[in-house]
Amino acid sequence: MPLRILHISTRLILGGSQENTVLSCEGQARLGHEIHLAFGPIFGPEGSMLDRVAEFRTDDGRAITTHEVPDLIREINPLRDRKCLKQLERLIRDIEPDIVHTHSSKAGILGRAAAWKSLRRSFAPSLFPFGVIHTIHGPPFHKYLPKHKNLLYTLAERYAAKRCHLIVSVADAMTEQFLDRTIGRPEQYVTVRSGMEIEPFLNAAPGESREEIRSSLGLDADDLVIGTVSRLAELKGHDDLLDALAEELKKRPNWKLLWVGDGWWKDRLLQRVRDMGLTNQVVTTGLVPPEKIPGLIRAMDILAHPSYREGLPRAVTQALLAKTAVIANDADGTREVCIDRQTGILTQPGDVHALREGIVFLAENPSERASMIQRGHERCVREFSAQTMVDDLEKVYARALELARA
Repeated sequence: MPLRILHISTRLILGGSQENTVLSCEGQARLGHEIHLAFGPIFGPEGSMLDRVAEFRTDDGRAITTHEVPDLIREINPLRDRKCLKQLERLIRDIEPDIVHTHSSKAGILGRAAAWKSLRRSFAPSLFPFGVIHTIHGPPFHKYLPKHKNLLYTLAERYAAKRCHLIVSVADAMTEQFLDRTIGRPEQYVTVRSGMEIEPFLNAAPGESREEIRSSLGLDADDLVIGTVSRLAELKGHDDLLDALAEELKKRPNWKLLWVGDGWWKDRLLQRVRDMGLTNQVVTTGLVPPEKIPGLIRAMDILAHPSYREGLPRAVTQALLAKTAVIANDADGTREVCIDRQTGILTQPGDVHALREGIVFLAENPSERASMIQRGHERCVREFSAQTMVDDLEKVYARALELARA
Protein backbone atom coordinates (compact mmCIF):
# COMPACT_ATOMS: atom_id res chain seq x y z
CA MET A 1 0.00 0.00 0.00
CA PRO A 2 1.43 3.42 -0.92
CA LEU A 3 2.50 5.51 2.06
CA ARG A 4 2.95 9.21 2.66
CA ILE A 5 6.49 9.50 4.05
CA LEU A 6 8.11 12.57 5.60
CA HIS A 7 11.89 12.55 5.88
CA ILE A 8 13.52 15.21 8.06
CA SER A 9 17.25 16.01 7.82
CA THR A 10 19.19 18.90 9.33
CA ARG A 11 20.95 20.15 6.19
CA LEU A 12 20.84 18.92 2.61
CA ILE A 13 24.57 19.38 2.05
CA LEU A 14 26.81 17.00 0.10
CA GLY A 15 27.55 14.27 2.60
CA GLY A 16 27.08 10.61 3.38
CA SER A 17 23.96 10.85 5.53
CA GLN A 18 22.32 13.25 3.07
CA GLU A 19 23.09 10.96 0.12
CA ASN A 20 21.61 8.07 2.07
CA THR A 21 18.46 10.10 2.73
CA VAL A 22 18.05 11.25 -0.87
CA LEU A 23 18.55 7.74 -2.25
CA SER A 24 15.93 6.49 0.21
CA CYS A 25 13.51 9.18 -1.00
CA GLU A 26 14.12 8.37 -4.66
CA GLY A 27 13.77 4.63 -4.19
CA GLN A 28 10.57 5.02 -2.17
CA ALA A 29 9.09 7.37 -4.78
CA ARG A 30 9.77 4.72 -7.45
CA LEU A 31 7.83 2.24 -5.31
CA GLY A 32 4.80 4.54 -5.52
CA HIS A 33 5.02 6.27 -2.14
CA GLU A 34 4.35 10.00 -1.71
CA ILE A 35 7.62 11.48 -0.48
CA HIS A 36 8.24 14.71 1.43
CA LEU A 37 11.72 15.90 2.46
CA ALA A 38 12.20 18.62 5.08
CA PHE A 39 15.53 20.27 5.87
CA GLY A 40 17.06 23.42 7.30
CA PRO A 41 18.79 26.28 5.43
CA ILE A 42 21.75 25.15 3.33
CA PHE A 43 24.99 27.15 3.49
CA GLY A 44 28.75 26.65 3.58
CA PRO A 45 31.42 25.17 1.29
CA GLU A 46 30.11 21.59 1.49
CA GLY A 47 27.74 21.98 -1.46
CA SER A 48 24.09 20.96 -1.73
CA MET A 49 21.97 18.05 -2.95
CA LEU A 50 18.93 20.26 -3.48
CA ASP A 51 19.30 20.46 -7.28
CA ARG A 52 19.28 16.67 -7.55
CA VAL A 53 16.16 16.43 -5.42
CA ALA A 54 14.42 19.20 -7.37
CA GLU A 55 15.17 17.54 -10.72
CA PHE A 56 14.16 14.03 -9.70
CA ARG A 57 11.15 12.44 -11.41
CA THR A 58 10.00 8.84 -11.55
CA ASP A 59 8.92 7.30 -14.84
CA ASP A 60 5.31 8.12 -14.00
CA GLY A 61 6.12 11.73 -13.05
CA ARG A 62 6.36 11.49 -9.27
CA ALA A 63 8.56 14.10 -7.60
CA ILE A 64 9.93 14.63 -4.08
CA THR A 65 8.15 17.50 -2.34
CA THR A 66 10.64 19.64 -0.43
CA HIS A 67 10.08 21.81 2.65
CA GLU A 68 12.69 24.21 4.03
CA VAL A 69 12.31 24.59 7.80
CA PRO A 70 13.70 28.08 8.58
CA ASP A 71 14.89 27.39 12.12
CA LEU A 72 16.27 23.88 11.67
CA ILE A 73 19.94 24.64 12.21
CA ARG A 74 22.89 22.49 13.25
CA GLU A 75 23.97 24.60 16.23
CA ILE A 76 22.22 24.47 19.61
CA ASN A 77 20.10 27.59 19.89
CA PRO A 78 17.23 27.36 22.44
CA LEU A 79 15.18 30.17 20.87
CA ARG A 80 15.44 28.90 17.29
CA ASP A 81 15.12 25.27 18.39
CA ARG A 82 11.80 26.12 20.05
CA LYS A 83 10.63 27.80 16.85
CA CYS A 84 11.81 24.81 14.83
CA LEU A 85 9.79 22.44 16.99
CA LYS A 86 6.63 24.44 16.25
CA GLN A 87 7.47 24.57 12.54
CA LEU A 88 7.89 20.79 12.41
CA GLU A 89 4.65 20.20 14.32
CA ARG A 90 2.82 22.41 11.82
CA LEU A 91 4.43 20.61 8.89
CA ILE A 92 3.39 17.22 10.26
CA ARG A 93 -0.17 18.47 10.72
CA ASP A 94 -0.24 19.76 7.14
CA ILE A 95 1.25 16.64 5.52
CA GLU A 96 -0.52 14.02 7.68
CA PRO A 97 2.17 11.38 7.07
CA ASP A 98 2.05 7.63 7.55
CA ILE A 99 5.75 7.63 8.42
CA VAL A 100 8.02 10.29 9.90
CA HIS A 101 11.65 9.33 9.33
CA THR A 102 14.32 11.55 10.89
CA HIS A 103 18.02 11.72 10.02
CA SER A 104 21.06 13.28 11.72
CA SER A 105 21.27 14.32 15.35
CA LYS A 106 19.58 17.73 15.45
CA ALA A 107 16.74 16.85 13.10
CA GLY A 108 16.45 13.55 14.92
CA ILE A 109 15.92 15.18 18.31
CA LEU A 110 13.50 17.89 17.20
CA GLY A 111 11.79 15.81 14.53
CA ARG A 112 11.01 12.95 16.88
CA ALA A 113 9.82 15.35 19.57
CA ALA A 114 7.46 17.05 17.11
CA ALA A 115 6.21 13.76 15.68
CA TRP A 116 5.55 12.16 19.06
CA LYS A 117 3.75 15.26 20.29
CA SER A 118 1.59 15.16 17.17
CA LEU A 119 0.73 11.52 17.88
CA ARG A 120 -0.51 12.50 21.31
CA ARG A 121 -2.77 15.32 20.14
CA SER A 122 -5.90 15.05 18.04
CA PHE A 123 -5.06 17.45 15.23
CA ALA A 124 -6.87 15.31 12.65
CA PRO A 125 -8.18 11.76 12.67
CA SER A 126 -6.12 10.89 9.61
CA LEU A 127 -2.94 11.52 11.57
CA PHE A 128 -3.51 8.37 13.62
CA PRO A 129 -1.59 6.25 13.68
CA PHE A 130 1.78 6.94 12.03
CA GLY A 131 5.19 5.39 12.53
CA VAL A 132 8.17 7.34 13.83
CA ILE A 133 11.64 6.15 12.82
CA HIS A 134 15.11 7.60 13.27
CA THR A 135 18.31 6.66 11.43
CA ILE A 136 21.68 6.95 13.18
CA HIS A 137 24.22 7.89 10.52
CA GLY A 138 26.88 8.58 13.14
CA PRO A 139 26.87 9.22 16.89
CA PRO A 140 26.77 12.86 18.02
CA PHE A 141 28.87 11.99 21.07
CA HIS A 142 32.52 10.95 20.83
CA LYS A 143 35.69 11.06 22.91
CA TYR A 144 36.99 14.18 21.18
CA LEU A 145 34.22 16.34 22.64
CA PRO A 146 34.17 17.88 26.14
CA LYS A 147 32.40 15.74 28.74
CA HIS A 148 29.57 18.23 29.24
CA LYS A 149 28.72 18.16 25.52
CA ASN A 150 28.76 14.37 25.44
CA LEU A 151 26.44 14.31 28.44
CA LEU A 152 24.08 16.79 26.76
CA TYR A 153 23.96 14.75 23.55
CA THR A 154 23.45 11.52 25.49
CA LEU A 155 20.55 12.94 27.48
CA ALA A 156 18.99 14.36 24.31
CA GLU A 157 19.26 11.01 22.52
CA ARG A 158 17.72 9.19 25.51
CA TYR A 159 14.83 11.64 25.41
CA ALA A 160 14.35 11.18 21.67
CA ALA A 161 14.63 7.38 21.77
CA LYS A 162 11.48 7.33 23.90
CA ARG A 163 9.69 9.24 21.15
CA CYS A 164 10.04 6.86 18.22
CA HIS A 165 9.03 3.32 17.41
CA LEU A 166 12.23 2.09 15.78
CA ILE A 167 15.86 3.21 15.41
CA VAL A 168 17.78 2.31 12.26
CA SER A 169 21.57 1.97 12.51
CA VAL A 170 23.71 2.11 9.39
CA ALA A 171 26.24 -0.11 11.20
CA ASP A 172 26.06 -2.53 14.12
CA ALA A 173 28.60 -0.32 15.90
CA MET A 174 26.00 2.46 16.16
CA THR A 175 23.61 0.17 18.01
CA GLU A 176 26.33 -0.96 20.40
CA GLN A 177 27.43 2.59 21.18
CA PHE A 178 23.92 3.86 21.80
CA LEU A 179 22.93 0.91 23.99
CA ASP A 180 26.17 1.32 25.96
CA ARG A 181 24.83 4.76 26.89
CA THR A 182 21.41 3.27 27.73
CA ILE A 183 19.78 5.05 24.78
CA GLY A 184 16.63 3.23 23.75
CA ARG A 185 15.78 -0.45 24.11
CA PRO A 186 17.52 -3.31 22.25
CA GLU A 187 14.30 -4.29 20.48
CA GLN A 188 14.04 -0.80 18.95
CA TYR A 189 17.19 -1.20 16.88
CA VAL A 190 17.59 -2.62 13.40
CA THR A 191 20.63 -2.39 11.13
CA VAL A 192 20.09 -1.22 7.55
CA ARG A 193 23.32 -0.76 5.65
CA SER A 194 23.76 2.66 4.06
CA GLY A 195 23.02 1.98 0.41
CA MET A 196 24.47 3.71 -2.60
CA GLU A 197 24.29 3.75 -6.37
CA ILE A 198 26.82 1.05 -7.12
CA GLU A 199 26.71 0.93 -10.94
CA PRO A 200 28.89 4.07 -11.51
CA PHE A 201 31.60 2.52 -9.32
CA LEU A 202 31.46 -0.82 -11.12
CA ASN A 203 31.61 0.54 -14.66
CA ALA A 204 33.23 3.74 -15.88
CA ALA A 205 31.07 6.20 -17.77
CA PRO A 206 32.37 7.62 -21.07
CA GLY A 207 35.23 9.99 -20.32
CA GLU A 208 35.52 8.72 -16.74
CA SER A 209 38.11 5.96 -17.11
CA ARG A 210 41.08 5.78 -14.77
CA GLU A 211 43.44 6.96 -17.48
CA GLU A 212 41.25 9.87 -18.56
CA ILE A 213 40.69 11.13 -15.01
CA ARG A 214 44.39 10.87 -14.19
CA SER A 215 45.29 12.77 -17.31
CA SER A 216 42.82 15.54 -16.48
CA LEU A 217 44.41 15.91 -13.05
CA GLY A 218 47.98 15.99 -14.36
CA LEU A 219 48.81 12.59 -12.88
CA ASP A 220 51.16 10.22 -14.70
CA ALA A 221 50.47 6.56 -15.40
CA ASP A 222 53.25 5.45 -13.03
CA ASP A 223 52.18 7.71 -10.14
CA LEU A 224 51.03 5.98 -6.96
CA VAL A 225 47.96 7.98 -6.01
CA ILE A 226 46.80 8.00 -2.38
CA GLY A 227 43.42 9.70 -2.22
CA THR A 228 40.84 10.95 0.24
CA VAL A 229 37.18 11.76 -0.30
CA SER A 230 35.98 13.90 2.59
CA ARG A 231 35.47 17.43 3.79
CA LEU A 232 38.67 19.33 4.53
CA ALA A 233 37.63 19.67 8.13
CA GLU A 234 38.37 18.76 11.72
CA LEU A 235 38.69 15.07 12.61
CA LYS A 236 38.95 13.95 8.97
CA GLY A 237 42.66 13.14 9.29
CA HIS A 238 44.30 15.20 6.54
CA ASP A 239 46.96 16.42 8.98
CA ASP A 240 47.73 12.83 9.92
CA LEU A 241 48.26 11.96 6.25
CA LEU A 242 50.74 14.79 5.89
CA ASP A 243 52.57 13.80 9.07
CA ALA A 244 52.61 10.12 8.07
CA LEU A 245 53.74 10.56 4.47
CA ALA A 246 55.90 13.71 4.38
CA GLU A 247 59.20 11.82 4.24
CA GLU A 248 57.88 9.13 1.90
CA LEU A 249 56.58 11.78 -0.50
CA LYS A 250 59.96 13.49 -0.55
CA LYS A 251 61.75 10.19 -1.23
CA ARG A 252 59.26 9.02 -3.83
CA PRO A 253 58.37 11.80 -6.28
CA ASN A 254 55.88 9.54 -8.07
CA TRP A 255 53.74 9.30 -4.90
CA LYS A 256 50.88 11.79 -4.99
CA LEU A 257 48.09 12.78 -2.62
CA LEU A 258 44.70 13.44 -4.19
CA TRP A 259 42.30 15.34 -1.92
CA VAL A 260 38.70 15.31 -3.14
CA GLY A 261 36.47 17.79 -1.32
CA ASP A 262 36.36 21.21 0.24
CA GLY A 263 35.82 22.58 3.72
CA TRP A 264 36.62 25.11 6.39
CA TRP A 265 40.19 23.84 6.88
CA LYS A 266 41.22 24.08 3.22
CA ASP A 267 43.40 27.21 3.50
CA ARG A 268 45.20 26.00 6.62
CA LEU A 269 45.87 22.55 5.17
CA LEU A 270 47.17 23.91 1.88
CA GLN A 271 49.45 26.29 3.77
CA ARG A 272 50.87 23.25 5.59
CA VAL A 273 51.45 21.59 2.22
CA ARG A 274 53.38 24.63 1.02
CA ASP A 275 55.39 24.85 4.23
CA MET A 276 56.36 21.18 3.92
CA GLY A 277 57.51 21.64 0.31
CA LEU A 278 54.92 19.20 -1.06
CA THR A 279 53.00 21.49 -3.40
CA ASN A 280 53.86 19.42 -6.46
CA GLN A 281 52.70 16.20 -4.82
CA VAL A 282 49.30 17.20 -3.44
CA VAL A 283 46.46 17.56 -5.92
CA THR A 284 43.17 19.08 -4.75
CA THR A 285 39.89 19.03 -6.65
CA GLY A 286 37.81 21.30 -4.45
CA LEU A 287 34.10 20.59 -4.28
CA VAL A 288 32.95 18.19 -7.00
CA PRO A 289 29.45 16.95 -7.89
CA PRO A 290 28.63 13.45 -6.63
CA GLU A 291 28.60 12.00 -10.15
CA LYS A 292 32.34 12.77 -10.44
CA ILE A 293 33.30 10.77 -7.35
CA PRO A 294 33.40 7.29 -9.00
CA GLY A 295 35.93 8.42 -11.61
CA LEU A 296 38.09 10.17 -9.02
CA ILE A 297 38.16 7.10 -6.79
CA ARG A 298 38.95 4.93 -9.81
CA ALA A 299 41.97 7.18 -10.46
CA MET A 300 43.40 6.31 -7.02
CA ASP A 301 45.59 3.34 -6.13
CA ILE A 302 44.81 3.60 -2.43
CA LEU A 303 41.96 5.37 -0.67
CA ALA A 304 43.08 6.56 2.78
CA HIS A 305 40.33 7.35 5.25
CA PRO A 306 42.01 8.41 8.51
CA SER A 307 38.84 9.91 9.97
CA TYR A 308 38.48 10.02 13.75
CA ARG A 309 34.73 9.42 13.77
CA GLU A 310 32.28 7.87 11.33
CA GLY A 311 28.98 6.15 11.06
CA LEU A 312 29.66 3.79 8.20
CA PRO A 313 32.11 5.49 5.78
CA ARG A 314 30.67 5.59 2.29
CA ALA A 315 34.02 6.48 0.73
CA VAL A 316 35.53 3.20 1.97
CA THR A 317 32.65 1.19 0.53
CA GLN A 318 32.78 3.13 -2.73
CA ALA A 319 36.53 2.53 -3.06
CA LEU A 320 36.07 -1.23 -2.76
CA LEU A 321 33.21 -1.11 -5.26
CA ALA A 322 35.59 0.66 -7.67
CA LYS A 323 38.35 -1.89 -6.89
CA THR A 324 40.60 0.60 -5.12
CA ALA A 325 42.55 -0.50 -2.04
CA VAL A 326 41.62 1.02 1.32
CA ILE A 327 43.30 1.93 4.57
CA ALA A 328 41.11 3.47 7.24
CA ASN A 329 40.94 4.34 10.91
CA ASP A 330 39.14 1.86 13.14
CA ALA A 331 36.38 4.35 13.99
CA ASP A 332 32.77 3.45 14.70
CA GLY A 333 31.37 1.26 11.88
CA THR A 334 34.44 1.34 9.62
CA ARG A 335 35.57 -2.17 10.58
CA GLU A 336 32.30 -3.57 9.20
CA VAL A 337 33.53 -2.68 5.71
CA CYS A 338 37.30 -2.46 6.06
CA ILE A 339 38.08 -5.78 7.76
CA ASP A 340 41.72 -5.67 8.80
CA ARG A 341 44.01 -7.60 6.43
CA GLN A 342 40.98 -9.11 4.69
CA THR A 343 39.36 -6.25 2.79
CA GLY A 344 41.79 -3.48 3.75
CA ILE A 345 44.03 -2.22 6.54
CA LEU A 346 42.73 -0.75 9.79
CA THR A 347 44.74 1.67 11.89
CA GLN A 348 44.03 3.34 15.20
CA PRO A 349 43.07 7.05 15.08
CA GLY A 350 46.11 9.26 15.53
CA ASP A 351 48.67 6.48 14.90
CA VAL A 352 50.56 8.13 12.06
CA HIS A 353 53.31 5.49 12.18
CA ALA A 354 50.80 2.70 11.51
CA LEU A 355 49.17 4.83 8.81
CA ARG A 356 52.51 5.21 7.03
CA GLU A 357 53.40 1.53 7.41
CA GLY A 358 50.00 0.45 6.11
CA ILE A 359 50.24 2.63 3.01
CA VAL A 360 53.77 1.43 2.32
CA PHE A 361 52.61 -2.19 2.69
CA LEU A 362 49.79 -1.69 0.19
CA ALA A 363 52.13 0.09 -2.22
CA GLU A 364 54.84 -2.57 -2.07
CA ASN A 365 52.68 -5.72 -1.99
CA PRO A 366 50.43 -5.63 -5.08
CA SER A 367 49.27 -9.25 -4.82
CA GLU A 368 48.06 -8.88 -1.20
CA ARG A 369 46.47 -5.57 -2.16
CA ALA A 370 44.61 -7.22 -5.03
CA SER A 371 43.32 -10.01 -2.77
CA MET A 372 41.96 -7.52 -0.23
CA ILE A 373 40.31 -5.52 -3.00
CA GLN A 374 38.59 -8.57 -4.48
CA ARG A 375 37.21 -9.78 -1.14
CA GLY A 376 36.00 -6.28 -0.26
CA HIS A 377 34.51 -5.72 -3.71
CA GLU A 378 32.40 -8.89 -3.56
CA ARG A 379 31.13 -8.02 -0.07
CA CYS A 380 30.19 -4.44 -0.97
CA VAL A 381 28.37 -5.39 -4.19
CA ARG A 382 26.31 -7.85 -2.16
CA GLU A 383 25.43 -5.64 0.82
CA PHE A 384 25.48 -1.96 -0.13
CA SER A 385 23.17 -1.30 -3.07
CA ALA A 386 20.58 1.47 -2.72
CA GLN A 387 17.83 -0.98 -3.70
CA THR A 388 18.76 -3.32 -0.84
CA MET A 389 18.53 -0.38 1.56
CA VAL A 390 15.13 0.71 0.23
CA ASP A 391 13.78 -2.84 0.42
CA ASP A 392 14.98 -3.18 4.01
CA LEU A 393 13.37 0.15 4.94
CA GLU A 394 10.05 -1.12 3.62
CA LYS A 395 10.18 -3.85 6.27
CA VAL A 396 11.12 -1.31 8.95
CA TYR A 397 8.16 0.90 8.02
CA ALA A 398 5.73 -2.02 8.11
CA ARG A 399 6.95 -2.95 11.58
CA ALA A 400 6.75 0.65 12.80
CA LEU A 401 3.15 0.92 11.63
CA GLU A 402 2.29 -2.28 13.46
CA LEU A 403 3.79 -0.84 16.65
CA ALA A 404 1.95 2.45 16.14
CA ARG A 405 -1.36 0.63 15.80
CA ALA A 406 -0.81 -1.72 18.74
